[in-house]
Amino acid sequence: MNRSMLITAALFMPAFFMSAQSVGAEDMNSMKGMNTMMKPAATPADKAFVASMKTMMKNMNVKPTGKPDHDFVLMMMPHHQGAIDMAKVELQYGTDPELRQLATGIVTVQEKEIAQMKAWLEKNGK
Repeated sequence: MNRSMLITAALFMPAFFMSAQSVGAEDMNSMKGMNTMMKPAATPADKAFVASMKTMMKNMNVKPTGKPDHDFVLMMMPHHQGAIDMAKVELQYGTDPELRQLATGIVTVQEKEIAQMKAWLEKNGK
């Protein structure tokens, strides 16, 4: 596993497992606590990060079908898109060359993996 994948996994796996366990609106309410961990969005970058997280969490809330492969793909696509969206915020507002390079790699790898998952869904039924 390359460095960008490890960092992405470390950032998102807690949210992924929380989402994977949720099945109803009441469970989504328990995830709202994540918003209180973030400082109020003061800068354009803050607002963009918060928006990307909200979108990702909403889209990861997939009702389980009982088909682990299918559910995995349906939850991972928005998870990867969230990584892309956050990486794009870094590219727009960040200045550290190492992190900008990492963000560029995240976009490339995650887009490829989303395409792979979409192809899997097409092949194996939506």
